[in-house]
Amino acid sequence: MTEKKSFRSAFITVTVLFFLWGFITVLVDSLIPRLKDVFELSYFQAGLVQFAFFLAYLVISIPAGALLSRIGYQKGIIVGLVTMAIGCLLFYPAASERVFGIFLLAYFTLAAGITVLQVAANPYVSVLGSEDGASSRLNLSQAFNSLGTAIAPLIGASFLLSDTIMTSEEISTLNDFEKNSYYISEASAVQIPFLYIAGFIGLLAILFLFIKLPKILEKNPVGGYGKLLKNKIVLLGALGIFVYVGAEVAIGSYLVNYFLSMNLSEIIQQNDTMKYISERLLNTDLNSIDSKAIVGTFVVFYWSGAMVGRFIGAYLTKIMNPTKVLAIFAGLAVLMLLISMHSYGLVSMWSILLVGFFNSIMFPTIFALTIDGLGDLKPQASGLLCMAIVGGAVIPPAYGFLTDTIGFKFALFLIIACYAYILLFGILKRKSAVSI
Repeated sequence: MTEKKSFRSAFITVTVLFFLWGFITVLVDSLIPRLKDVFELSYFQAGLVQFAFFLAYLVISIPAGALLSRIGYQKGIIVGLVTMAIGCLLFYPAASERVFGIFLLAYFTLAAGITVLQVAANPYVSVLGSEDGASSRLNLSQAFNSLGTAIAPLIGASFLLSDTIMTSEEISTLNDFEKNSYYISEASAVQIPFLYIAGFIGLLAILFLFIKLPKILEKNPVGGYGKLLKNKIVLLGALGIFVYVGAEVAIGSYLVNYFLSMNLSEIIQQNDTMKYISERLLNTDLNSIDSKAIVGTFVVFYWSGAMVGRFIGAYLTKIMNPTKVLAIFAGLAVLMLLISMHSYGLVSMWSILLVGFFNSIMFPTIFALTIDGLGDLKPQASGLLCMAIVGGAVIPPAYGFLTDTIGFKFALFLIIACYAYILLFGILKRKSAVSI
């Protein structure tokens, strides 16, 4: 009973971290349309923002897994939080100096901290109880991650997208006083939210210095990565994480621009129901804000759909085979994308937003199925799986390149291919007799 209570308390504490990195990751997405306007970037160049963010997963994940094997989950969490706080603080000089390279460095540093948290928290939650309940526990924790992702678009739309960005030609017409005032106003829109976030992360780091989490790891396995690279299930699962994260991030990053390309801002303002929803969420008159904020408001339904789906998924993966749930959700994500491709207006908008709901159980279910039964190799397996999150660095720029070349609609074939693999992975896992 004491162990169960200890596990429950640890689960609740660590789940706060899931909320935190979900919120920050999607808030970062909200900056992309802003940076695209500020630096007058192509869609491919805008995708480099996500490349810098998710490159950290490729670079940091394996060292993080090795570090956790030595210092344990709790100290690893503190390292991750401190690194995240430093990344948030870097947004201050990046915004002040208007240097794209400093923004990329801030993104990379922030993501490095999130990577350490991911490598620590996912396997830690999976072992806070029975192996059979690992998928359900991870889905529940990820539901709170999705709560963070659901709130972030509203914060992003209100603070990062609500003002109109001037082009370089427009700025050149301003006098020195007007130009300086504009730069200060623009910088503060980015600086203030990230300063608050850095402060909150600092408080969390102090909290984790003093709380006592159950010690799970018993030994530091030798040759762990060599064994894992020979494990077919681990490799298939890593590819599943790669394509899932890439697809989810590509959709989330370009939703605002995708909606703008279909003139959805005008359609929303002309539709009484859509206008009411947008005005209630933003708590302002749509005539007073930029079109990016109007369509950006609806991105909240993409991420909140994932939150609702994960609460449902925590139950479904308890009563059904998780591989079956995974295959069904992946198949329905493909269907929604096909509908969005072949339609316009509100039908196209709502069908692609529904992909968020079907995304919900994919990451935690793939993750839990892959590390099941790996024992003390779980931190290192988690490192490999988190390294696969680099899909978020590869697929969004590729999608941006395809968008520049053939347009948003046809570029969605790349995203469909990602979900098709996840569907295949679910089917193969269900049929496989290999212990996972």
